[in-house]
Amino acid sequence: MANPELPVPDGLKLRPFHGVRYTVGDVARVTSPPYDLIGEDDARALLSSHPNNVVRLILPGADRHRYAEARDTLSAWLAEGVLAADPEPAIYVYEQSAGDRVLQRGLIGDVALTPPERRIILPHEDVMPGPVADRLALMRTTQANLEPIFLLYEGGESTARLLTEVATTRAPVTDVVVEDGNGGPGPARRHRLWAITDASEIALLNDDLRDRQALIADGHHRYATYLELQREHHAAGDGPGPWDYGLALLVDSTAYPPDLKPIHRVIPGLPLAQAVARAKGAWQVHEYAVRAEGLAALATAPEPAYLLAGAGGPAHLLTDPDPLQLRHAMPADRSAQWQALNTSILAEFLLPKVWGLHDDERTVRIVHHDPDAAIRQAASTGGTAVILNPLSVDDVLGVAAEGERVPRKSTSFGPKPRTGLIMRTFAND
Repeated sequence: MANPELPVPDGLKLRPFHGVRYTVGDVARVTSPPYDLIGEDDARALLSSHPNNVVRLILPGADRHRYAEARDTLSAWLAEGVLAADPEPAIYVYEQSAGDRVLQRGLIGDVALTPPERRIILPHEDVMPGPVADRLALMRTTQANLEPIFLLYEGGESTARLLTEVATTRAPVTDVVVEDGNGGPGPARRHRLWAITDASEIALLNDDLRDRQALIADGHHRYATYLELQREHHAAGDGPGPWDYGLALLVDSTAYPPDLKPIHRVIPGLPLAQAVARAKGAWQVHEYAVRAEGLAALATAPEPAYLLAGAGGPAHLLTDPDPLQLRHAMPADRSAQWQALNTSILAEFLLPKVWGLHDDERTVRIVHHDPDAAIRQAASTGGTAVILNPLSVDDVLGVAAEGERVPRKSTSFGPKPRTGLIMRTFAND
């Protein structure tokens, strides 16, 4: 049962808000990928690109006063006019394109928060307490949502027609080209925003949304943070307020099917030779002197399969786990679809049973998308990189439909929204 003190909307709802946007001349240089895709080198490069880069807000550093610094920076930029709130509340159309091809088009607004048991906004991935605590401290201190979560839903024709009409006939409020992709170098992408302020058009959008479900594609930790902040305010007797909503991008997955990429692991405390030796008691191990050949073999291998690599030497492909050991390791109360996921087998069998490790933030590092980056990190730490194939969208949707969640950091849906194009502050809500 949901907490009766919390407002619970009767369906999926998107509310207009006063978008906070940059007023600087070159908006592209103040944006960034989402916070969890930014490594230390990336952060330094972004900070050096412009004194007002959004990284100063979303990743304010390691100092114990960092959240207050982010709040003070945000306040100063609003006072100085570096950032400004739009005068009218709006739901925004957001489009990403590459050349003449529209990659994705969706809606950005304040999504009404609903507990997972209501089955309106569906999480599909477990969260860890560390990132939730970090984002909660930042959100609580800044009183702002600095980057949207990413939701997928199956939209209707009326919304699709309106989005097409807006994007093809109206002038955007933001139009920038960014010379890299999300999470690393890539082709130039164009990002555009349009503001929908007409009450009848906003009502049409919400009429279409009301009876639909949305899947959290990206932003599980931030959505958990939204819910925790809401609980805090209502426990304090604050009543209804901006904490009952969270900044979100909603994309119709039927019109714009998502791109699902893998998230690799690096285990600094596990030397490659030791990882391979222990795996031989439970897996078939295939050695590849040429790493590229190992990666190619992983891409076509039946699941579950993992490529282990590190500093120099060959790569090793793990396939065909011992069925008896695997069956004893996997939780009996989970669905067959969940048990077959490569990330589930990694978390429940390979890490704890084969290697004697616990899947937590201290033991296992995360590298999005790029296997070479994971292998470089493993080599620099004397550890092991575990390279995975991406999950299928159907498997993720199937697990979520059963009310289950895949292990942490199992999925990376894209294309992800660019951070810094639009923000939300509670004071302007």
